[in-house]
Amino acid sequence: MLSEAQKQFILERGSDVDLVNQQIDNFIQGFPFLKLSKPAVVGDGLLKLNEEEANQYKQYYEVNSKSKNLLKFVPASGAASRMFKELFSYIDKGENNLEGAAGKFIEGIQKFAFVNDLDAALQKAGTDLETTLQQGNYVKIAAALLEESGLNYGNLPKGLLKFHQYENSSRTPMEEHLVEGARYAAGSGNEVNIHFTVSPEHRVKFESLVRELQSQYELELGVKYTISFSLQKKSTDTIAVDLNNDPFKESDGTILFRPAGHGALLENLNDLEAEIIFIKNIDNVVPDRIKADTVLYKKVLGGVLLNTQSKIFDYLDKIDQSAVENAEVEDFITSQLGVAFPSEYTVYDDAKKKEYLKNILDRPIKVCGMVENKGEPGGGPFWVSAEDGSMSLQIAESAQIDMNDEAQLAILKNSSHFNPVDLVCGVTDRKGKAYNLLDFRDPSTGFITEKSKDGRELKAQELPGLWNGAMAFWNTIFVEVPIITFNPVKTVNDLLREEHQN
Repeated sequence: MLSEAQKQFILERGSDVDLVNQQIDNFIQGFPFLKLSKPAVVGDGLLKLNEEEANQYKQYYEVNSKSKNLLKFVPASGAASRMFKELFSYIDKGENNLEGAAGKFIEGIQKFAFVNDLDAALQKAGTDLETTLQQGNYVKIAAALLEESGLNYGNLPKGLLKFHQYENSSRTPMEEHLVEGARYAAGSGNEVNIHFTVSPEHRVKFESLVRELQSQYELELGVKYTISFSLQKKSTDTIAVDLNNDPFKESDGTILFRPAGHGALLENLNDLEAEIIFIKNIDNVVPDRIKADTVLYKKVLGGVLLNTQSKIFDYLDKIDQSAVENAEVEDFITSQLGVAFPSEYTVYDDAKKKEYLKNILDRPIKVCGMVENKGEPGGGPFWVSAEDGSMSLQIAESAQIDMNDEAQLAILKNSSHFNPVDLVCGVTDRKGKAYNLLDFRDPSTGFITEKSKDGRELKAQELPGLWNGAMAFWNTIFVEVPIITFNPVKTVNDLLREEHQN
């Protein structure tokens, strides 16, 4: 039970008291698990295109996207500190050996795009990279990369680190997204809208890099950028509780609130003015030499979306005009949108069926690229059952699945594909009006995790994930995309992989 003082604190920080009470109840009751019916596989919920079909959708996108308001949305608030976990440990131990991940980092040091900056940082400290390597003082090299007195990479976001080396320059992930956007998200007049969600402490650095480089890329690529930034809203933070489900109190007596995961970015997405939105994580970028497949399949996904959306709008018009049989619309919904009707649908009268069909069609739509599962952790494409017996296509995370249920675990293990966060979203209705995206999320699909602060254990809550629970009631299409389009950088040594070298 919240005290009056706690309620006042909640209001003053911009949160909603009723919502906080609901969050506390979520801790007490827990979130229900999803009920997986089966994995979405090629031929059953997952579309696999041949070369001719892919090119047709690409061409459809190129023709029909010019009249659309396009936007590229990049979650970029993630800190880079996790990339350097092994190097931080290496520094703490102070052992100048060449073992494990740290040894691989040192051995590949000349292949990193930041090597010249690292050398300059060491020179500033009175030495240079070559000398330090000869001396075997590898800890000093790691420290020069990560610590504030050097390049400070351990305290920067991924988006601002140098990932790729070119002949006369290097690029950060943010710059690679600018280049990508120019190649598939340019609208009429070659205008490219790109939006980054960033953390408050790094916004100034992002904006500074844009001011420095925007005109250069506009000249090189023949486009005009509109680049915007937003922060995860403080009002979306969720309350933390102790192990008794009471509000977790800070040392000063105030209640602890924590950022609620990427699902909180639904509000940022909802604020944007666009018709078609591409979503891709900040660290999933490649150099120009292998960008072709990425660009191709972004256009393919966009073509699938625009083509399907056109059919949806046409059916909605025909339903209003009584110019189509229910059976035709039912077939489209089941075969193209991956929706299985509830058991009671068969007893609906004609008017109620039309109302139900319109409700299914009149929703935001997302087309999700899926790659073959090579053992990556994370979510995948599934058919998910609802209480009324209906089924829909959903991206499901392992945290949403009951791991003690052998049948559910078997479905999870039989999944053939993985979610690389490669989405194209249609967020306006047939009249061009923006949907309120908050109306199409499932609040019962959050996550509860155990954390600690100041040596005390706590429970934290994440909002429904952006591409799963936050989009639970969108129409969803899964399309297989090549594995080459998925090249995230989770550790610094990932940058040594061939895909990130020039």
